[in-house]
Amino acid sequence: MSNRYEKRFKDLKAKGEKAYIPFTILGYPNRELCLQTVKCMIDSGAAALELGIAFSDPVADGPVIQKAACETIASGFTVEDAWELVRDIRKIDNQIPIGLLVYYNMVLAPGIETFYANAAACGVDGVLIADLPPESADEIALACGKHNVAPIFIVSPLTNSERLDLILRYAKGFLYAVSRLGITGVEERYDTKLAELISEVGKRTDLPLCVGFGISTPEQAKAMLKLGAHGVITGSKIVDLVQGSLGNGGSSLDKTLGAYLTSMVKAVKEQIDQ
Repeated sequence: MSNRYEKRFKDLKAKGEKAYIPFTILGYPNRELCLQTVKCMIDSGAAALELGIAFSDPVADGPVIQKAACETIASGFTVEDAWELVRDIRKIDNQIPIGLLVYYNMVLAPGIETFYANAAACGVDGVLIADLPPESADEIALACGKHNVAPIFIVSPLTNSERLDLILRYAKGFLYAVSRLGITGVEERYDTKLAELISEVGKRTDLPLCVGFGISTPEQAKAMLKLGAHGVITGSKIVDLVQGSLGNGGSSLDKTLGAYLTSMVKAVKEQIDQ
């Protein structure tokens, strides 16, 4: 399977660079400001995009993203609207890898084949199903291969050798490593076994490993890359900044979000230059 992830990470490796991957909820706080948010991410130099489809019970997400998801659903924004928005994002940048973070009910509702066909048709490169254990990955494997959509899996400091083998049997695109146990958020707390996890994964696979959950500052990003990660992912901080811009109708979004994203991209590059 070869898609935009493979090309992007290959290009980054050739240049000795790492990936900064920002996250937001599709349709939050509305269609126009979401598109503006994503354009800001691209313009700031993001290596890839991680986009969530709002779900009513996002058990892996912290309060900031949960609130955004609930508000997006309440606004009437649908999964069909999300597909259309991804198509518009593809018009802005046809080369940047786009990954979706979803929950399995959202895949099962239209049917696995239909979901992945829709994802591929609008330009999605990978899908991380937050509540799909690798033991059930065979349920989606055929559709992923048919539509060339990478199945992305989470690994954590608790992932043992046998479970890692199972994950690597199916995983494509990159591995999403959680920096700590729990839910997404902005607090700084890292599991001491994270360095061991990154090292072990590096011995077992050539797949890039990107770290998320609780990464919100340039200093935290540098720390993750120093441990050997190939990239970092931030979400809650971005959603928080978007939410903070709503008091003035989003007029400050480009300035505040752009400054933050630029600082994160700069931190990733500075870490590599050191």
